[in-house]
Amino acid sequence: MKIDEIRALTPDQLSDQLLQLKREQFNLRFQAATGQMEKPHRIDEVRKSIARLKTVMRQKSVQG
Repeated sequence: MKIDEIRALTPDQLSDQLLQLKREQFNLRFQAATGQMEKPHRIDEVRKSIARLKTVMRQKSVQG
């Protein structure tokens, strides 16, 4: 997810997206631990997307 797409989301959509990404991150960690990982690069993508979401959420909370 690109930063422009993230900035266009409402606060509720941001929190929903964050929850969804955290679930995906948990599932990916579980797959890695059990050796069933198909796309290992996806772990890094999800981690960075979570950071982007949290950054935008923080920026919106500081603004008003």
